[in-house]
Amino acid sequence: MKKLFLVMFVLVLFLGCKKSATVYIGNWSAASSFEGISRGNAVSFAIGDKVYLGLGFNSAQTNTALNYYLQDFWMWDTTHDFWTRLADFPGSPRIGAIAFVINGKGYLGCGYNGITKLKDFWEFNPANNTWTQKADFAAGTGIDDKARYGGVGFSLGNYGYIGTGKGMEDNNMRDFYQYDPTLNKWTQIASMGGDGRMGATAFTYNGKAYVTTGANNGQSLIDMWVYDPATATWTQKAKLNVNTEWTVPRSDASSFVLGSKAYIAIGYNAGVRLDCWEYDFTADNWTKKSDFEGSARQNAVTIVINNKAYIATGRSGGSYFNDIWQFKPFDSLVIGD
Repeated sequence: MKKLFLVMFVLVLFLGCKKSATVYIGNWSAASSFEGISRGNAVSFAIGDKVYLGLGFNSAQTNTALNYYLQDFWMWDTTHDFWTRLADFPGSPRIGAIAFVINGKGYLGCGYNGITKLKDFWEFNPANNTWTQKADFAAGTGIDDKARYGGVGFSLGNYGYIGTGKGMEDNNMRDFYQYDPTLNKWTQIASMGGDGRMGATAFTYNGKAYVTTGANNGQSLIDMWVYDPATATWTQKAKLNVNTEWTVPRSDASSFVLGSKAYIAIGYNAGVRLDCWEYDFTADNWTKKSDFEGSARQNAVTIVINNKAYIATGRSGGSYFNDIWQFKPFDSLVIGD
């Protein structure tokens, strides 16, 4: 009888433990690696079926005028899966640059080159592999604190937007500016609510832009704001601590939109992270997905192209990466695929 009781006790304990284990949905699969130097704090954008990636930092490199800061630029032909080195970015090598795409052209500017924060702004034409300098960031708006790095950028319709980041006086900003490529002109718009911040992340959905996470005074932030260009206003969404299970707050994360959901993954909060979260626009809440399967990291780039999402490059302390991982949010997790 005692033996039977012991067997039943062990069985109940085993089944109870097994039942409590949580299996999250979403699979990360390794793609072909980036063929340039491993790096963190790079910048990227996609045009058509091509991905463009460059700049950034690698402390093991000393082949540029400013040592570890990079200015090379590359194109990934996703159809045939190969990388081609393009014309180097003509501005200063830098980290923390901000980029977006408008009408088939890439726009890139701001950042930090190890000496000073930057405000120059450039247009990339993929048709002829050329860079053209445009009006400096926020030029003509009357502000003094124009240069910055670690902000966010996005495009909505025929306009680009840049905001947040660290300004000239090392203050974290929350102001925003709209860029009109036809007029080559910057216009200040309403500032985002909440605190100024560095290392936030942004994504767009249904003609609106969402900005969230980041850090201010060493504190990871828990608010999220949505910008509607039709009304030129910001509206706050549910804070990321409404549910104690949401551990989304972080800085230097990667975010993207697939279908009708947004995702935030990796980044930094008391250490580099692996976790990934899904945002439901309708319910205004978050659900945990399978952890990123590469090494934990921050300052990676996000690529969304042909309805596929990738996280590439990034850093963890003094380690720099060149791997690329595709995320499939509705697939079951398969380790090592």
